[in-house]
Amino acid sequence: MLIIPAENSVNWKRPPWVTLGLMLACLLVFLFYQGGDRRVTEKAIEEYLDSGLQALEAPVYEDYLQRQISFEGNEERVYELQSFQQLRQEGGNVWLAYTLLSDREFYQYMLDNRDVLLAPAERRRWLEQRGDIQSRLMDRLSANQLGLVPADFSLYTLITYQFLHGGWGHIIGNLVFLFLLGFTVEKALGPGRFLLAYLLCGAISGVVFTAFSMGSHIPLVGASGSISGLMGMYVAIYGLQKIRFFYFVGVYFNYFRAPALAILPVWLGKEIYDYWFAGATGIAYMAHAGGLVAGAGMVWLLGKSWLQVNEEFFEPEEDEQDERFTTGYSQAMASLGRMEFDLARRQFEALREHYPDRTVLLEHLYQLAKLRPDLPEYRERARELMNESLSRRQPEQMIEIWQEYLGKGEGHQPLSAEDHNRVLFTSLKQHDLKAAEKAFERLRSTGNELLTTEACRLLVDEFEKLQMTPKARHYRQLLQGG
Repeated sequence: MLIIPAENSVNWKRPPWVTLGLMLACLLVFLFYQGGDRRVTEKAIEEYLDSGLQALEAPVYEDYLQRQISFEGNEERVYELQSFQQLRQEGGNVWLAYTLLSDREFYQYMLDNRDVLLAPAERRRWLEQRGDIQSRLMDRLSANQLGLVPADFSLYTLITYQFLHGGWGHIIGNLVFLFLLGFTVEKALGPGRFLLAYLLCGAISGVVFTAFSMGSHIPLVGASGSISGLMGMYVAIYGLQKIRFFYFVGVYFNYFRAPALAILPVWLGKEIYDYWFAGATGIAYMAHAGGLVAGAGMVWLLGKSWLQVNEEFFEPEEDEQDERFTTGYSQAMASLGRMEFDLARRQFEALREHYPDRTVLLEHLYQLAKLRPDLPEYRERARELMNESLSRRQPEQMIEIWQEYLGKGEGHQPLSAEDHNRVLFTSLKQHDLKAAEKAFERLRSTGNELLTTEACRLLVDEFEKLQMTPKARHYRQLLQGG
């Protein structure tokens, strides 16, 4: 059974660069760094077969598997024993050699018990030849160098193991899940915090794996623990909100909606169950469980500080916003068509709360307010639209709105001196001297001497510059109080 959250789609206008970068890093490591593993392994098999060590180790390996089955109750190795015995009977020397060389637990078993398992002459030959192949070739494999080995724990491998993979199937599966989960969590947390949280989840996942595999020489590789951390963060970010999940059972697949957190115990329970009952699958179930708990735990503990979700994360995508705006705008326009002006005003106001950058909404609200020029709302809408016109570099519209207000609303709710002064400045910049003089007269009537004096100086300078002497003289006299 497979359950994957599928609530969001990728916004390629703002690509998830860190997610894509992590995917590229894993792919490059696999192709170039791990690409040499096959050549090293083939060299090790060739030297191993030439040395004749297979005849020495094969009987010991059968006994080793039998002991694990009989005395340690490790039923998982029954299939391995049967496969190994079949290989010996059929003469599959290359695969036998690969099996013996790649089982690090068996190598450590022989190393620890060589005095009992081997005669003195065999022991010396084995230590010399097998030790040389192991140190010179097998230990150079990527998984043995940078994988997480519980018996040889190193802090740096808590990070490096996350970028190694065991084969094409392993890396493709992980990259698909990394993309499906990563772009959403990256959008929620932001690139920097997402990267740190991703690596930290992988590190905690590695620590959990080490705790449950103490003494093991089998290296852990892969981004699965980090990706499990993303799954935990994903559902913790949404909390009890119902989101969409994709599920796949056998050959059947579909979608369902459920509270995000309700899926966390399902995922966690599956990993713990598989750890105890799934048998030898090569999958680090407890690493996955550790990642899930780490991801969800970090969001819960640090969700109001370091891992706080970006405010815009829960906002609809642009396409969805456009669709919602179009629907709401159509409803408001329909109300206008039916002359239900109060309803239309409320609808436009509600739209403007969600879409404050849509100037057309303010224009409609201004036109509706103009129906009652005696009310203060008309003045406020006029001021808003004048300021909006200036910010959008539409000075002509700003002057036009001001002139219209003078004719309809000034007698009821006069504009302030600052409003007229702003129009005067704008008119001068537009070389609209008629509007500038009109704005000066309105400014002068407000009784604000400071602004009036400054405006008068500006008019004097402007008319002198244009060599309009009578006008300049008139305003100079006003300035001098004459």
